[in-house]
Amino acid sequence: MKLKHTRAEVSAKPREEALPPEVRPGQSVELLKQLHILTRDAKLNQDSRRKLKQVYHLFQFIEGLLQELPPSAEGPLVADHGAGKSYLGFITYDLYLKALGHGTIYGIETRSELVESSRVLAQRLGFERMKFLNLSVAESTGLEELPARFDMVTALHACDTATDDAIHFGLQKQARFMVLVPCCQAELAASLRLNKALQLSRTPLAELWRHPLHTRELGSQLTNVLRCLYLESQGYSVTVTELVGWEHSMKNELILARFTGHRKRSAGLRLKALLQEFALEPLLATRYPALAGTLSEAVTGDWDNSDGGDGDASLELDPGRATEATPADDPAALSELPSETAARHEA
Repeated sequence: MKLKHTRAEVSAKPREEALPPEVRPGQSVELLKQLHILTRDAKLNQDSRRKLKQVYHLFQFIEGLLQELPPSAEGPLVADHGAGKSYLGFITYDLYLKALGHGTIYGIETRSELVESSRVLAQRLGFERMKFLNLSVAESTGLEELPARFDMVTALHACDTATDDAIHFGLQKQARFMVLVPCCQAELAASLRLNKALQLSRTPLAELWRHPLHTRELGSQLTNVLRCLYLESQGYSVTVTELVGWEHSMKNELILARFTGHRKRSAGLRLKALLQEFALEPLLATRYPALAGTLSEAVTGDWDNSDGGDGDASLELDPGRATEATPADDPAALSELPSETAARHEA
């Protein structure tokens, strides 16, 4: 009877949830459930596992960069553009800012219902230093209620030109770091289609986008190349790598930009040369406004490929915000190697 009584007592005790190994120590299980990453019984399905792997992997890069920031009573200040359901913002807050005790994440999203649900969730979890704004990326740039400067700008799968708007925001807010995973680059592909017949008669390079599928692929590739050159021309070192394996997501290109203060004139010249080569000059004023009306010299001839020191004036930012350039392939090695030694535009 004693043994039966003991078994009855054990069976009467509430059973603790057996959490998947992907859930980290101290991580909010309630948050993961509310984001529908975990099921009600704390299980993780295959689709959620892929999503969580992407966010975790991106967080590794973000965490390494945030740890480089000097001590600050207010920072780090992070702007998450195209936040959606704010997976990235919530995970970053839960795993980093919550224990840090200071710093704020601003989630910027155009869909009002997602903004409201994120506000409710943050309040429920006690994430007091998360703020959500129902704005487009472009609208947020001139908003007075936002800080004048940000330490980091992130944009995870911000569609089409929203990534360009995030870059513009980062430049205006003098962000030290930008972490970008572009998505659905359609604008440049549409511009390529407009001039396809003329270009086919002018240059054999037009064969690169003669077929519609190739137009879309080349448009996406060229869009990100131009973004990287633009960032370099504005004082950032840039590393391009994969976010996760292609089996997890086709929207997989990760652009990491670190402010160094060295504006590369050669990057601006190359950007303008590419726009001319592909008959995309009208995009200069809209997508690369900091270069519009500048770099009037010829875009042919020898290029200066030195590490940022090609004789250009540095950006007029606080020198204390400048950092050394580093690669992003290994988060643990972010501060060990110069960025130009990492394949700047890796496949």
